[in-house]
Amino acid sequence: MPGLLLDTLGGAMPAVPPVWLMRQAGRYLPEYRELRAEKGGFLELVYDTEAAAEVTVQPIRRFGFDGAILFSDILIVPYAMGQDLAFLAGEGPKLSPTLVDHALEGLEAVPERLTPIYDTVARVRSLLSPDTTLLGFAGSPWTVATYMIAGEGSRDQHDARAMAYRDPAAVQAICDAVGNVTIEYLSGQIEAGAEAVQLFDSWAGSLAPDEFERWVIAPNARIVEALRGRHPDTPVIGFPKGAGEKLPSYARETGVQAIGVDETLDPVWVAGNLPEGMPVQGNLDPLLLLAGSDRLEPRIDAIREAFAGRPHIFNLGHGIDRRTPIAHVERLLAAVRKRG
Repeated sequence: MPGLLLDTLGGAMPAVPPVWLMRQAGRYLPEYRELRAEKGGFLELVYDTEAAAEVTVQPIRRFGFDGAILFSDILIVPYAMGQDLAFLAGEGPKLSPTLVDHALEGLEAVPERLTPIYDTVARVRSLLSPDTTLLGFAGSPWTVATYMIAGEGSRDQHDARAMAYRDPAAVQAICDAVGNVTIEYLSGQIEAGAEAVQLFDSWAGSLAPDEFERWVIAPNARIVEALRGRHPDTPVIGFPKGAGEKLPSYARETGVQAIGVDETLDPVWVAGNLPEGMPVQGNLDPLLLLAGSDRLEPRIDAIREAFAGRPHIFNLGHGIDRRTPIAHVERLLAAVRKRG
């Protein structure tokens, strides 16, 4: 029997919306911090199937979220494409060699680096109850390409954006290659037990409108079309963070079944401009959840009211902050799940 989250992705409008939080498996949880200290580095944790599965289900045990999202990272794809990947304390992820000065053709693919992730998906599915939806995910080509080109994240994605103007054919080749691996990767997650998948385009907001069409909409549309051909019953959630007024075009043109909304957008505007009946996910500001002020519950109510006319999955506008108190998450759940 499908869970509330999967039903909502299929168009249901329950009186109380399903809820999960981006980055819900992670550093704000003491049980995660304990396991991370035991296992060592982040990548070691991702590649330990039993440990990664445990991290994935920790927030389900504690909070009873309606969805569990795979514990992994969007940079597993370039790692499988042949770049070296390291997570450095205080510096974030680093990829090498960087494609701003190294040819894509020089990378030697290591597809077996994807296999342990599929094992984690299968293990998590065996641990979850049937009414908890298991979500897989991947980074969208543009966002992944920005890391591959620069070797790390940046505030404005300068290296990738400049390269896209200077040498669009090279960036197209990178995005196409990422897209091809992503199709296989998400298909593998679905075959292992993921019931829905999310495409994270975390750096979509840095692009000019015509660049957004080329580097965000077109690559995501290709992935969605391929997945629909292979897995027609598996919903794809698109999350183009920072898309702003371009969000309706993304929703119409990519073919995603549901749309994630970041915290910068007015939910009333979103509800009025997305295709009728499209499920929407979001969009509480993670920093309001961190602050936990007396504005938290009214904002939750306002979001629920704005999306009352369409299928709605309650979530944050981006990932939960690692400093967020457990009590604030409990307040969020109580506010979302109250009736009336």
